[in-house]
Amino acid sequence: MKLIHLSDLHLGKRVNEFSMIEDQEYILKKIINVIDEEKPDGVLIAGDVYDRSVPSEEAMRLWDGFLVSLAERKVPVFAISGNHDSAVRFSDHSALVESTGIRLSPEYDGTVRKYRMEDSHGVLNIFLLPFIKPAVVKAVFPDEEITDYSDACRVALEHAEVDTGERNVLVAHQFVAGAQKCDSEDVSVGGLDSVEASVFEAFDYVALGHLHGKQTVSRPTVRYCGTPLKYSFSEKDHVKSVTIVEMGAKGDTAIRERELKPLHDMREIKGRYDDLMLKKNYEGTATDDYIHAVLTDEDDITDAIAKLRVIYQNIMKLSYDNKRTAGSAAVSDAEGVERKTPVELFGEFFEKQNNRPMSEEQSEFVSDQIRQIWG
Repeated sequence: MKLIHLSDLHLGKRVNEFSMIEDQEYILKKIINVIDEEKPDGVLIAGDVYDRSVPSEEAMRLWDGFLVSLAERKVPVFAISGNHDSAVRFSDHSALVESTGIRLSPEYDGTVRKYRMEDSHGVLNIFLLPFIKPAVVKAVFPDEEITDYSDACRVALEHAEVDTGERNVLVAHQFVAGAQKCDSEDVSVGGLDSVEASVFEAFDYVALGHLHGKQTVSRPTVRYCGTPLKYSFSEKDHVKSVTIVEMGAKGDTAIRERELKPLHDMREIKGRYDDLMLKKNYEGTATDDYIHAVLTDEDDITDAIAKLRVIYQNIMKLSYDNKRTAGSAAVSDAEGVERKTPVELFGEFFEKQNNRPMSEEQSEFVSDQIRQIWG
């Protein structure tokens, strides 16, 4: 059974006020080309189809056109909503379109949709789990102990009644603990929304969405395929791709990638203004790429971004790296913040404001409030 794993299309997204619609239309055509060449038995789309819960008309047209292309090719589609999507809008008319082989998971109601496929190796089940929060699962199963995102996913999947004797694939959209994040992702500080990878033990392959960099977590078959396009300069060194999953007999899963070349790359250039404007330094490069220009001039260049745009048409961002900026830059403790829980961060704030640490009772109160607010 051959499956193509996609996620995080973020249709309609703007990056530094630049619309990505043209780039997204281009990359969806490239994905269709890959599908034509690979001839998969199904396409898995792991959430964040849109960039916002109320998508633009352009974004909706792109998604509709993509689904029509897949339906015309009679390629089964298994898609879920992510945290950027409205689960209700995403699955609108899902019962109608299912007759074309397109399965759009509805809003979570206590049931994890399951679809059965068969090949020469027997049964393969595909489970669709849209993005869920603890409060949503708790509302359906009030007697279950659910205090965090791991509990929520564990309970939801326990009630899915997975037969571990068969091959099982899960499509999900969550932040799995231990995964690497990018600047363009919505992930809670301190990992409050993280899910332990052990929750997915029953599945032979877990097609994840949410994080923009392709990666595996815990084991090779728990995988983020990453975005098909770069959506921030923290992704400038990423090589974007689609993931091809070939499932033989149970326990035999092969994974490979097909690289995607964008219409415009996203990259950084650095140097003195005069050097960046010299023809010999940009000749032969794609000057229509999305550019972050880092100037090393000691003095600010008047109207630099407009002047640079004469050569680099799609310059998105300008910054300086010189003695002045280095001297005035505060030492960043961003990495330290990432390693701390919300309760630890609040505790540090409390101590600075009150010149004393929180009591155990106060700490427990804050923990409870954070769980309720972010659950």
